[in-house]
Amino acid sequence: MSDSSSSIKLPTPWRYKRYFFFAFLTVTALVLPWIQIDGSHFFLLSFDKLKLHLGFVQFDMQELYLMPFLLMMLFLGIFGMTVVGGRVFCGWICPQTIFRVIYRDLIETKLLGLRKRIKNKQQEPDMSIMQNKIKKAVAILIWVALSFLASANLLWFFVPPEDFFAYLANPSEHMILVGTLVVSALFLIYDVVFLQEDYCIYVCPYSRVQSVLYDEHTVMALYNTHRGGHIYDEHKEKQFTKQKDLQEVEPHAECTACESCVTVCPTHIDIRKGLQLECINCLECVDACTVVMGKLGKPSLVTWSSNYEIIDEKGKTKYFRTKVIAYGILLVALAIGMVMMGSNKEHMLLNINKENRMYSVSKTSDGRVAVENAYVFLIQNTQNEKMDFYFDVILPQDVKGKLEIVKPTEPFDVTPGVKKKKIVVLRTYDRLSNDERHDTTIPITIRAYAIGHEDKIVVFREATFTYPRADLIQEK
Repeated sequence: MSDSSSSIKLPTPWRYKRYFFFAFLTVTALVLPWIQIDGSHFFLLSFDKLKLHLGFVQFDMQELYLMPFLLMMLFLGIFGMTVVGGRVFCGWICPQTIFRVIYRDLIETKLLGLRKRIKNKQQEPDMSIMQNKIKKAVAILIWVALSFLASANLLWFFVPPEDFFAYLANPSEHMILVGTLVVSALFLIYDVVFLQEDYCIYVCPYSRVQSVLYDEHTVMALYNTHRGGHIYDEHKEKQFTKQKDLQEVEPHAECTACESCVTVCPTHIDIRKGLQLECINCLECVDACTVVMGKLGKPSLVTWSSNYEIIDEKGKTKYFRTKVIAYGILLVALAIGMVMMGSNKEHMLLNINKENRMYSVSKTSDGRVAVENAYVFLIQNTQNEKMDFYFDVILPQDVKGKLEIVKPTEPFDVTPGVKKKKIVVLRTYDRLSNDERHDTTIPITIRAYAIGHEDKIVVFREATFTYPRADLIQEK
């Protein structure tokens, strides 16, 4: 047996790979809100300042057309992952799983020794022992502190750290923030310490969706009944608890009935029973069986594979299939659409409305007829510093004459994040139209810009100038 055992080299446990990935995700989530480029965050949805930061670019709330793209990419990405790798999101990315690993495996098991072994998640500590009660209390206190940190970390994507701590210094003025922080932390404490994996089984809706997305090529943790034998019957009732009883029915069955795959499962299922709603694809059962069977010089009976390959034995798993390619195409299309729309970002916002009175006609002392139109400009500075703004008026090329700006006569400043209303009056002394029966609506273009940044911070808006019919001009 030793000769055959030496031929089996145990791979790096999936558990260690998950731990490294968890550490990477945790550090990224904690550090990312602190990183700024020119005052912009990688992602920030600020309801306080009505801003969306995405990829270190700031967008005003009026530019939230990017959010549907993000949400569609999020859900399609998770659905696509499910089609390919089952509930891989649950086992490798979901914060619930990461928090439970930190609390159960790191704090309770490694740090405090409340639990004896990470590989046995079914045996609960004996809470009749005073020492265990003290350890449990210490574990909860540690998690309380971490819960507030995790809640604050979540809020940093809505209230940036530079504002978050300033607001906490005046809690009476920011009770919504304080309340959200406390309620989120209390939920995490209840969820991780008391609700535990029942959240995944009974609360999370994703487990209900997964069965619709699975197909025969979906990769998941599977027990190979052809090698290991049938521990459960077709009605999912357990038939055997000992290897010798199993081998009396199936002589070639390799399962040792050690149940290492059962004791290590965080959601308390037996993977040998087949596909189950509770499985989160953490692959700890794969690691457990790999160690046991490796000692016998055999490959694991539980593998991360598909029904097509392991159960039905039809061939190799097809990763690049129609459904997967379709998800990929949709994600790429959404990403391209988001980039294209994001690249059209305007660095200032301008809305133009005409006043109720269409025009005014007057005669100057030198006998010229002046026609004026009045507008309301609503301007918002989306930059991080106060700037001066002004604008030009562009007439169509086929219109002979010019428009002059009567009001305002000089540039005006706009504070960042503040909408400023300006009354604008345009005047012409030229005969722009000679229609004797109707007023003439002339399309004009407003080119608004920031002084000193005319090439970058500039927007164009279409408007109209109404010129009166000829008899009104002649009366003057």
